[in-house]
Amino acid sequence: MLVNAFVTMFVTIDPLGLAPLFLALTQGMTREQRVQVALRSSAVAFGVLLAFQLLGLAVLAVLGITIHAFRVAGGLLLFYIAFEMVFERRHERKGHASEVALTRDHIANIAVFPLAIPLTAGPGAISATILLSTQLGESLAARLLLAGIVAAVMALVLGSFALADRIDKYLGQTGRTILTRLLGLLLAALAVQFVADGVKALA
Repeated sequence: MLVNAFVTMFVTIDPLGLAPLFLALTQGMTREQRVQVALRSSAVAFGVLLAFQLLGLAVLAVLGITIHAFRVAGGLLLFYIAFEMVFERRHERKGHASEVALTRDHIANIAVFPLAIPLTAGPGAISATILLSTQLGESLAARLLLAGIVAAVMALVLGSFALADRIDKYLGQTGRTILTRLLGLLLAALAVQFVADGVKALA
């Protein structure tokens, strides 16, 4: 279960895939400025996901949505993201978001938008966080465990940002394509499992 949770969060957030986007968004910045952006964006993304982990179920209860229905919907959303990854549409969409940010001269705020939200803590990551919180349980230990998993993935995101230039050069276009598609297939399988569990519970 723990490995499943970590893999789900890792594949959904895709730290390695964010590296070239981080480079594009921070183009022209000094290394110190890039470090500040990386730290701030990782912290904001972690805060957003932690908030949804703690309050996500309460929001669903207020809206009258069962967790099983959300599990099916979240699984379908994750499958859509996996589809985009396999056919390389996700990076095109994220790349467009980074171009918009640059043309609007949001250099001072790109750590929050679009780097933290929605590129890192996007709909897929938020859905995955809520789904995993229901699977692991509502006990204090389970919540701390999931928070630790999210923090670990955010640490990988931070490391990916810090080594963005090296990762991009090492992977190259071919490496990024292969890695993205492999992770997409893995996420698709996890998404199908989410949907199957949700449908089974609703039946």
